Amino acid sequence: MEGLFPSVKGWANGYDQDEVEEFFADARAAYEGAESAAMSAEDVRRVAFDLVRGGYEPAAVDAALDRLEGAFVQRARADFIAVHGQEAWMEQVAERATTLYPRLVRPAGERFAPPERGRGYAAAAVDELMDRLVRYFDAEHALSAAELRHASFPRAGRSRAYAEGPVDAFLDRAVDVLLAVE
Repeated sequence: MEGLFPSVKGWANGYDQDEVEEFFADARAAYEGAESAAMSAEDVRRVAFDLVRGGYEPAAVDAALDRLEGAFVQRARADFIAVHGQEAWMEQVAERATTLYPRLVRPAGERFAPPERGRGYAAAAVDELMDRLVRYFDAEHALSAAELRHASFPRAGRSRAYAEGPVDAFLDRAVDVLLAVE
């Protein structure tokens, strides 16, 4: 599978080619139904590769990972619907979506805890994205899983910031919900 993605130029760092190629080989085997390979959309979302000089272009690999995650979600949805029906799938998605509501209805500035020390994500920027998510659930605003997945936030000092880990975990759950209905 060598040469799956373009390599970085010069002295730049990119994703370790061997790790990327091994992961995509495993993903292909899992997607094609090999009994020895098990993988889910969550596994794809959480994969990380070492950065090495001369590796693969991260943006190209990340784009392929986004497509792969979507393919695994679509397959899981089709398999579930074949057994339980469309209505059961939508009920399951609605249940997952309702787990997001408690944090979304908190007042701006109080949706997540501040970092224990140092800097974190600027609370105002995170709150702006959370407000967009609320409008999406209220059917007033379009929003895609890709927009959530690629959201970035400026850094801010502790008094005006949210801890990064809880924000990232919440956005992962929200991406999961949006992918389920896209």
